[in-house]
Amino acid sequence: MNSTFPEGLVLPPGISKEAITSIQQDFLQAWQRLSQEATQGHLPALKDRRFAAPAWASSPPHLLMAHLYLLSTEAMQKMVEASDASAELKERLHFSVMQWVEAMSPANFLATNPDAQAAVIDSGGQTLVAGVVNLMGDLQKGRITQSDESQFVVGTNVATSVGSVVFQNKFFQLLQYSPTTPTVFQRPLILVPPCINKFYILDLQPENSFVLDALAQGFTVYLMSWRNPLADDTDGFEKATWDEYLTDGILTALKVTQEISGQSQINALGFCVGGTLLAAGLAVAAAKGENPVASLTLLTSMVDFKETGPLGVFVDEQHASLREQQIGHGGLMSARELGTTFSFLRPNELVWNYVVSNYLKGESPVAFDLLFWNSDSTNLPGPFFTWYFRHTYLENKLSQPNALTCCGVPLDLRKVKVPTYLYGSREDHIVPWHSAFASAAIFPGPNRFVLGASGHIAGVINPPAKHKRHYWVAEQPVNGQTAEQWFAEASQCSGSWWPDWNNWLASHSGERVKASKKLGNKAYPVLEAAPGSYVKVRAV
Repeated sequence: MNSTFPEGLVLPPGISKEAITSIQQDFLQAWQRLSQEATQGHLPALKDRRFAAPAWASSPPHLLMAHLYLLSTEAMQKMVEASDASAELKERLHFSVMQWVEAMSPANFLATNPDAQAAVIDSGGQTLVAGVVNLMGDLQKGRITQSDESQFVVGTNVATSVGSVVFQNKFFQLLQYSPTTPTVFQRPLILVPPCINKFYILDLQPENSFVLDALAQGFTVYLMSWRNPLADDTDGFEKATWDEYLTDGILTALKVTQEISGQSQINALGFCVGGTLLAAGLAVAAAKGENPVASLTLLTSMVDFKETGPLGVFVDEQHASLREQQIGHGGLMSARELGTTFSFLRPNELVWNYVVSNYLKGESPVAFDLLFWNSDSTNLPGPFFTWYFRHTYLENKLSQPNALTCCGVPLDLRKVKVPTYLYGSREDHIVPWHSAFASAAIFPGPNRFVLGASGHIAGVINPPAKHKRHYWVAEQPVNGQTAEQWFAEASQCSGSWWPDWNNWLASHSGERVKASKKLGNKAYPVLEAAPGSYVKVRAV
């Protein structure tokens, strides 16, 4: 193979001839080394789990193909990095190349996957039949099945914590959970989950329920269960706006919780988009001279959208304008489209992994509560989504004092002057931990920042009893440090971050009093048992 360029060759724009030559030479050297190893029968096995099955190691041609594929992938990403494109364009190019190369993996095709071929032979063709059945079933669903969904029923074996719905309107149901301790803290806690997903990520099963753990510490827990709008709704909910989510959602939930508990101030926690909504709602309250919360917790939430991670590749004026034309005045941003977008942020794990196992090998997905929840996502009203997309992801105005007017008042998050607990996950691909940390420069605090291991969901849902993972924390409040400076000063602790948060929240929750067995009150009577009816509505 010739490593020189022929005369007249047109190079990719923005990449020098020298860079291309260097990448080509590195590729050829690696390829020659592998060819020699293959000829000698010493081709190394691959640690990449796509090619880790024994069938790959026992088939030299397939193993060599996998090596060549990985070399080509590396070379393509090097070409992107060597270009003189802007950082933003490079990020988009890296994302596009990732999509292409992961789709073209030889593991994804029966003709080039020796492991899948062996399964067909060993089963007498039954895996092929099962794979076709799985494929047809998923085509009917319109999505890839990631878990054995037949093993879970909301309210039966997920979202089973005991409680009642004590309020509902067009936007949400408010759940109040029954105490599990003889005494409770005076000041209750309200949980605001993301409206883009169902709330029961915080109440999966008893052994990994954030709700149950909080109850066990003596906190009285309220929780918002957002409505899942459907295309055939007749009450105009598809026209719901951001401001309405704040007034009829966040601020109403805070008010009802105050009135039922008899506390002028409560503690509030927001998760992901729920945290963004909660922060905006509290800024509206502050602008009106109201201070409904004594403390604020934000889990993997962004209010500063300067660095949005992989999602940034979808953010530009053209996309924002298109969405505004399509659904800005009414209609739905579908759960299916949102789910597909999030899956392709990690295509190898959340897409092609299941293509191989479900279709090529005819395997049935195992029952996994977190992936069942992941498939049970929600639609969003178009006007709400388009406002959120433009003013946060595109223009990053939420973090700027008085850059936005919401509910008739200028928004300034710096007026939310309460102790704040900020949590980020180190491997989060949806809310990069540096972006979660950036909130510390906005809220006056005092701010405690905790960094957990793992990703957006697994880092948060990490019950202490499992003794998994670790987290980093600095004993002193964040005080002007950069994220890197904070990390250099932080200590690594083993296990779950939940006990750290429990101790922090207890210091803002008042005295302990005798727990009441009655839920709701005269003004807000029990409407139905938890988990309520809103959470059981599935997007189609």
